[in-house]
Amino acid sequence: MRKGAIVVGVLVLAGGAAAALYSRSISQKDKAFKTVAVSRGPVVEKALAVGSIRPKREIAVKSKISGIVKRSYREVGDRVRAGDPLFEILPDPTPMELTEARREVEIAQNIYDQAKKKYDRSQALKSEGILASQDWEVADKEIQDAKIRLGLSTERLALVEKGRVKTARMDVESIIRAPIDGTVLELLVNEGDPVVPLTSYQAGTALTNLADMSTLVFKGTVDEIDVGKLHEQMPARIKVGALPDAKVDGKVYKIAPKSKTAEGATLFDVEIELVPGAGTVLRAGYSANADIVVREKTDVLLVPERLVTFVDGKATVELPGATPDAEPVKKEIKAGLSDGINVEVVEGLKQNDPVVERPPKKIE
Repeated sequence: MRKGAIVVGVLVLAGGAAAALYSRSISQKDKAFKTVAVSRGPVVEKALAVGSIRPKREIAVKSKISGIVKRSYREVGDRVRAGDPLFEILPDPTPMELTEARREVEIAQNIYDQAKKKYDRSQALKSEGILASQDWEVADKEIQDAKIRLGLSTERLALVEKGRVKTARMDVESIIRAPIDGTVLELLVNEGDPVVPLTSYQAGTALTNLADMSTLVFKGTVDEIDVGKLHEQMPARIKVGALPDAKVDGKVYKIAPKSKTAEGATLFDVEIELVPGAGTVLRAGYSANADIVVREKTDVLLVPERLVTFVDGKATVELPGATPDAEPVKKEIKAGLSDGINVEVVEGLKQNDPVVERPPKKIE
């Protein structure tokens, strides 16, 4: 019995020692922190603009005469020069419009004929010296007015019937031509579609959109928090969603003076002139983001911003203690630029200094 008790006692002592050793190892393991070394590299303070690639100049082509599209001369993607034909519009007047136009010409012709007869009689009387100057002036004015009215009604009938008229004052035709050099971005009508003319009282039917694709720009918005940092000629780096490997640089050339609201956020429009890299083909409508460089530094000391604590304008980090079991020591540093991931260390640390990274807190 005595020998068995001794054996049991030894086993108890051994188990206690093992438990203490295990507990100590767990404690040391809990106190062991991961460290991150201070490194060197670039840091960029930037403002983010969200938008898309757009032509700097894009116009909608419209017709000055009504009718239907008889023929389309171009396809989407075609390059055109100013004056090239785009569409032919076939006049399609209503019976009432056509009848009224013809009757206007007949009435104007009758008025002109009567004025011409009166003018001829007045001229004969004037040559004999028996017509007052006032009566001659009235006859001359009446024939001039009648001539103008006949001309206007004739031109209107030509527009209604044929869609074209050429005079010394104007040149209107049924062929719609390109007003600028550019590329056909989209066709908004097909052959047979009706066309409403552009007038002072109505916008008219848009036939196609043209744009100069050699002058593409980035058009987007920035948050009101960042717009105060921006000014014209700031460099920007464009990230095109459809071309992740493309290198596209640019410069800010326009910042809106007035904000707009979208989904509860206050935003400002910005436009950036683009300088695509060699071999990069941009298309209108590509979605893109622009990193507008506010300030940039190279070859500076960097530490991950997640390891820096900012309190009352002071920045502190934690350094390892003197021994593995010691608690980390807080140290104040002077922070500089930040890009949201890394922060510049101006004073307080040297390259390769270890900075403590505490494990994330567990959510219970």
